[in-house]
Amino acid sequence: MSWKKMILGEKMPDKDDPKYKKRYESEVTAGRKTARLLKIDKAASAVQQFACKYPKWFLTIVFAIVLSSLAFNIYRVVAVSRMQKTEQHTTATERQEKLLKQKYHRNDNR
Repeated sequence: MSWKKMILGEKMPDKDDPKYKKRYESEVTAGRKTARLLKIDKAASAVQQFACKYPKWFLTIVFAIVLSSLAFNIYRVVAVSRMQKTEQHTTATERQEKLLKQKYHRNDNR
């Protein structure tokens, strides 16, 4: 693979391009089959019917999820920023190793 293709990527295939038409159709068929198998198509249909029937409720639910995610992220940023500066900072891996050592040490004493 050339450097140019690695950096810029390949040309985006057009679904009507005869060169990519067979590949596009097989990918679409595989996607539809997977959606049917996982019942994603029925779930999407149910969500769409709910959204069409109750647009205000749907938008309220969607924005509530988005805003609660944003609020939780802000809460976590504030919680981390308020941590005491004197506290020794350790990585998650170091904390897990310390807990594992404590657990194995307790089991050895029994």
